[in-house]
Amino acid sequence: MCDARLGRRRRRAAQAQLTEYPRRARVVPEMTTLGIIGAGHIGSEVARAAVAHGYDVVIANSRGPETLSDLVAELGPRARAATAAEAGAAGEVVVVTVPLHALTQVPVEPLAGKIVLDTNNYYFERDGHIEALDKGETTTSQMLQEHLPTSKVAKAFNHIRSADITADGTPAGTENRRALATSSDFDDAAAFVRSFYDELGFDTVNIGPLSESWRVERDRPAYVVRQNAEELVENLAKAHRLP
Repeated sequence: MCDARLGRRRRRAAQAQLTEYPRRARVVPEMTTLGIIGAGHIGSEVARAAVAHGYDVVIANSRGPETLSDLVAELGPRARAATAAEAGAAGEVVVVTVPLHALTQVPVEPLAGKIVLDTNNYYFERDGHIEALDKGETTTSQMLQEHLPTSKVAKAFNHIRSADITADGTPAGTENRRALATSSDFDDAAAFVRSFYDELGFDTVNIGPLSESWRVERDRPAYVVRQNAEELVENLAKAHRLP
């Protein structure tokens, strides 16, 4: 099949997914606490956004809870610092936002049965070369899913600049509303991301299974550019697997 026909099919499929799920306030109504493992730029901004929308946040980094006192003071009474295992246990949903080379340090048991949002991108300059990624045989989110076999991993927040997470959100129905992508092997995990994105002010395009999540990673057309849902669909279709 020629690239043009393949691109048209993918655009039609992605466009259909834009209306597949009705907007709901929260897919996980019982969720009151978001666990965040990784307190870098993305983790900190997701924490700010979550607190602003009424969630409690338990956040961890690799250096210990005491090093997060300034961030927790800024976030206020809805936030506390903890170890990675404690953050994973406390959150009904957990964000994993650690460098790829630290993926195996993410605790497994506290995340069992939970939706886990993966923000990772592969930077060989930081992570070292990983042959399976270099050859396009897997994705970073598939690697996290393999590490967390009893969790439900979904790609999220990996193709937006961290500061834009709290700056670019707009109400549902806003013209030219910014869109973000998600990907998961579990429908309820993708649906949660859709709901959470909407709450934070973004439309969603569901790429499909984690094996397709490479389309929104580094050096692809959809990576860290502002785009509405239609433009995101177009950029996903333009993506090529290997350089």
